[in-house]
Amino acid sequence: MQIIKHDINIDFIGKRKLAVVISGFLILVGLVSLVVNGGPNYGIDFVGGTLVQVKFTEDTDAAKIKDSLASLDLGSVVVQRFGDDPNEFLIRVQETGKDKNLSGRIAGNLNMAYGEGMVDIRRMEMVGPQVGKDLRQKGLLSLFYAMIGILIYISWRFELRFAVGAIIALMHDVLITLGAFSITGREIDLPIIAAFLAIIGYSLNDTIIVYDRIRENYGKHQKKGFSLVFNRSINETLSRTIFTSGTTLLVVLALFIFGGGVIHNFAFAMLVGILIGTYSSIFVASPLLIFWDNYRSGGQKQVTAEGNAQ
Repeated sequence: MQIIKHDINIDFIGKRKLAVVISGFLILVGLVSLVVNGGPNYGIDFVGGTLVQVKFTEDTDAAKIKDSLASLDLGSVVVQRFGDDPNEFLIRVQETGKDKNLSGRIAGNLNMAYGEGMVDIRRMEMVGPQVGKDLRQKGLLSLFYAMIGILIYISWRFELRFAVGAIIALMHDVLITLGAFSITGREIDLPIIAAFLAIIGYSLNDTIIVYDRIRENYGKHQKKGFSLVFNRSINETLSRTIFTSGTTLLVVLALFIFGGGVIHNFAFAMLVGILIGTYSSIFVASPLLIFWDNYRSGGQKQVTAEGNAQ
């Protein structure tokens, strides 16, 4: 199925400097947010602690819930609404792995404050601080190993410059998605690491399709110069890119809207990742090869390409 004509000729490569400005701005905003917030907002999985998801049969608010738990002397307690139900809340207490019965004490205090049968304990999770630290390290290592594997594979399948371009584009996608989480105050836990890995795989697949067409066209039209070959390749795969990204985006959007609070952050990560991944495969991964080639040739090939275009 072809949404866009095969012979369309949009000058994507000509917009590469604008794309650098846009990408740089998005990454900078995300990094500033991370610095201001003191780093990523790790969830219970990575910092340890206790999480209790509760639903009340009567109207209440976060302040009243905190008051009912005051006698437990829990220190810093975070209470926030969860999902679409105004009477459903998440209670988070960090770094309390030494108290093995903390979740039971929380449930007991809530039942005393609101009455038996007025509080429905939907979920309880407890992670020790050392376990959380180990999970955080393993999650970060999984991203690192994925990048190394991709670098090796693309270097073998294509060339080193293609591999470097793909890795930079993937880092670009992860950094922007991470920045979006920091700006919106969302937690990063194990499902989000899975989302990051899915984003890497999705974005890489799209980039490989474009790279393969570039290699094919470069063998046929090498004399026309890099810029023209790259533009032609991106335009030829544009219909496939839009169709694939669009259908995937619809599914993830449905998860984001109707999937409920448990999967909400995962779906948000995928939404941002698909949009940024599609953008990077067109405006980041391929133009990086132009920058690489211009740097290696001292700009001579770019001058030749522009001369051929005229």
